[in-house]
Amino acid sequence: MVAVLLAEDDADIRDLVTFTLREAGYEVRAFEDGLSALASARDNRPDLAVLDIMMPGMSGLDACRELRADPATSEVPIILLTARAQEPDIETGFAVGADDYIVKPFSPRELASRVHAVLARIQT
Repeated sequence: MVAVLLAEDDADIRDLVTFTLREAGYEVRAFEDGLSALASARDNRPDLAVLDIMMPGMSGLDACRELRADPATSEVPIILLTARAQEPDIETGFAVGADDYIVKPFSPRELASRVHAVLARIQT
């Protein structure tokens, strides 16, 4: 089963994403902050990470940078899921290594489709 790492500080959104991705057939390991998610990724490499940008302790951008800098996790596909929708925010997300960028509010079906698409791209 494909393992998805989720870092999202909002419990309602975390629950929605977890439910959506589990219904789509993914195993989800959910965390409320970037530090915990990063530690989990280092201990048990996920197949894909979904990171909120604005979280306490360590932002999703910093977690993305750390995942890319570590040879053990540098190839993990990363989707940023965030309320930051301005063009400079999106550019920064891709500049730190994100494979996709989804703006909140989002469609759960679109999220599942984009997770599937990112995973399909890396398998080819």
